[in-house]
Amino acid sequence: MKLIVGLGNPGRKYAGTRHNVGFDVVDRIAARWSVDMKTERFDGQFGLGEIAHERTALLKPLTFMNRSGRSVQAAGRFYKLELSDLLVIVDDHALPLGRLRIRMKGSSGGHNGLQDIVDRLGSMEWCRMRIGVDEPIGDPVSYVLGRFHESEQPVLEAVMDRAVQAAACWVTEGPELAMTRFNGTDSSE
Repeated sequence: MKLIVGLGNPGRKYAGTRHNVGFDVVDRIAARWSVDMKTERFDGQFGLGEIAHERTALLKPLTFMNRSGRSVQAAGRFYKLELSDLLVIVDDHALPLGRLRIRMKGSSGGHNGLQDIVDRLGSMEWCRMRIGVDEPIGDPVSYVLGRFHESEQPVLEAVMDRAVQAAACWVTEGPELAMTRFNGTDSSE
């Protein structure tokens, strides 16, 4: 079994913000494979289904970004998952809008949600998919908690569609192939 986690902040106030791209991608994955995400479990919105015939759990922690690790740790323990069965999808303001970057391990890169997961799991040896939201204009916190401009919507839609494809590739064919197919290309091209 695999676990795909999208990071974000709960509530209408944060819906559609740059920081909630992880939530938005998990919602698209759930819609694409008809995974019901109405269950509240592991301090998050949770769904269990199949992606291309592979049993997969989807999770959106409702603990707010900086406490995401608690939710991820609880789900992982319950299902007795290996760290290699975890994919976390998150925004990255160091990447241009439209860019995906999948890595099999690594530091938090200053992202508080990723850092909390690292702290809770005691390891950086799990897969993450970073989705570029562009470099901050002004205050980084205000920027990532802001919404995308109308002119950015076509690129945003394209990168989220690619992220859904990349997550499915990760589930069915593994992280190396997902990295080969989806890293280094820009959805704005």
